[in-house]
Amino acid sequence: MHAYLTGLGTGLSLILAIGAQNAFVLRQGLLRSHVFAICLFCAVSDAILVTLGVFGAGLLSQVAPWFTEVMRWGGAVFLLWYGMRAFRSALKGGDALRAAGQAQPFWAAMATVAALTWANPHVYLDTVVLLGAVSADFADKRAFAAGAVTGSFLFFFALGYGARLLAPVFARPKAWQVLDLVIALVMWSIAVSLIWG
Repeated sequence: MHAYLTGLGTGLSLILAIGAQNAFVLRQGLLRSHVFAICLFCAVSDAILVTLGVFGAGLLSQVAPWFTEVMRWGGAVFLLWYGMRAFRSALKGGDALRAAGQAQPFWAAMATVAALTWANPHVYLDTVVLLGAVSADFADKRAFAAGAVTGSFLFFFALGYGARLLAPVFARPKAWQVLDLVIALVMWSIAVSLIWG
């Protein structure tokens, strides 16, 4: 259960960072346009990448034992940087959600979310590298992966279908500052746990 909950918490904390993909899902939710298909696409894509990270990283570490240490330290450095970026964004403020415009046709929306998902280097860093690095500390990798995948499904469907409820909140810059601060603290705590092993 510890591995599952750690996978769930780590997956959620990494995915919470507001980026182009999450903003698109939120926008589609606000427009009530192709919400189920977009949420499902994002969650399944994450599940594929998490599985590659958790199990592929383990196989690679058997072939190259130094790989786990490289992932651990590389992941820690990236998380420290990512946390600092979120912290600076929280201090700076000024962001607010603006969901305007017309809904896209189905295939155009799917092409957009595919590009935002699979052409985004941060997706690979979060799911393959960082979750792979954190999972190295757990014997029960299946439970860790299941927790991270559960987090993806929960997050994307909550974001897509809860967008209408979140719109008034994230129209205020202060909400983004609070979210960025929480993200920074979570990223730093995961970095510290990686450094301490």
